[in-house]
Amino acid sequence: MIRAMWTATTGMSAQELLINTTANNLANVNTTGFKKSRANFEDIFYATVRDAGAATETGGTIPVGIQIGMGVHPTSVQKVFLQGDYEQTKNELDMAIEGNGFFQVMTETGEIYTRDGNFNRDADGYIVNARGERLQPDFSVPSDTESITIDQNGTITCLSSGGDTLATAQIPVYTFPNSAGLKAIGKNAFVETPASGDAIQGVAGEDNFGTIAQGYLEMSNVDAIEEMIQMIVAQRAYEMNSKTIQTADEMMQTVSNLVR
Repeated sequence: MIRAMWTATTGMSAQELLINTTANNLANVNTTGFKKSRANFEDIFYATVRDAGAATETGGTIPVGIQIGMGVHPTSVQKVFLQGDYEQTKNELDMAIEGNGFFQVMTETGEIYTRDGNFNRDADGYIVNARGERLQPDFSVPSDTESITIDQNGTITCLSSGGDTLATAQIPVYTFPNSAGLKAIGKNAFVETPASGDAIQGVAGEDNFGTIAQGYLEMSNVDAIEEMIQMIVAQRAYEMNSKTIQTADEMMQTVSNLVR
């Protein structure tokens, strides 16, 4: 009965983690470029009372053993890099990556990678995100630019009022051997880790790199209905584990009363 209490406690802790993960997903249901998280679990080691295949007194073998599980514990909270829906903004510097890839942005602490393509020009003409961090490679839009076009391969062209080309540049995209190994640091950004592998630079639309859509933003890939169902399931599982503790306590109380 004591074992049942500890086992149920691990279940309650697991469901608490699942609820926390779901809550973060729902909180970011409208966050540009957000990728939802998924909590993964595994069962804990087992107490073996009798081994399967053990010899019996009559010379046979036991077909099925006795193992008592010790509960559950989390193994990871994994980012799921499924494609989010697209929203048309008609802002000429908004970009969405269709397929694999990330934009690279330079910060005070180094490079970060993001699917959030909400960019604008700063006072010097550089393409920056909402925090003023520059899209890489640095590119300054000429002050007399009338319009900007970005093709699906990431070629950005600045045009004058007469249609003349003032400047061009190539916006690369980056992929990783294991995107799930990236570390989320908030601000719609990720940094590489030993688990993700080094960033691989490429041209949008070539090989395994996604294309770039101008005037669009990729929205969160969170499915609110799916998350609500997940939350209900986690809540019911939490209640059942708490009921297990209550039942084990009542059984112990019964045994205690017998002793009296």
